[in-house]
Amino acid sequence: MRDSRKILGAWDAYSEEHTDLDGWPYDDHAYGMRASQRDADTAEAFKPLRYGARHLLATAETQLTQLPENTVQSRWVYQLGVLRDALDRLDELHEQWLATRDTLPAGAKPGTPVFDDALAEHHAESWSYLEDWATHGKALREINSAARKARSPLASMPALAPFRRHAAHK
Repeated sequence: MRDSRKILGAWDAYSEEHTDLDGWPYDDHAYGMRASQRDADTAEAFKPLRYGARHLLATAETQLTQLPENTVQSRWVYQLGVLRDALDRLDELHEQWLATRDTLPAGAKPGTPVFDDALAEHHAESWSYLEDWATHGKALREINSAARKARSPLASMPALAPFRRHAAHK
């Protein structure tokens, strides 16, 4: 998620520098190429997280229900919802990409225009959902941190050991 935030920050800086005050790019082609690279980089940065994302969400949701109310940030429920919706949509888009890839001509492979164009389109469709993860994913760490600091409702306070008097040696 950190890499995704860095990519997003670099994109924001690029976009600000290469667009007019109304947000229109000075060079449509260069801007489009840079956006395509941003999309691919963001997708690549999300790969290590992708397969464990559902588990992370489920863990955070469970932790959130066990936290004392005074430690819960009101935005966390919203952020987890955004992350879940984004992940659902990313899963749908991934299935669409697999179907599209399977329909490409036999010679289409990475590095060929037909493959690269189809993949770029997939990345472009996925980008806003990946951006949601870059933006709201920090909630997972925040919830986990709060859960680690909170007393566990499952762990009772340790009982004091009874005081024993040692018998005096005769």
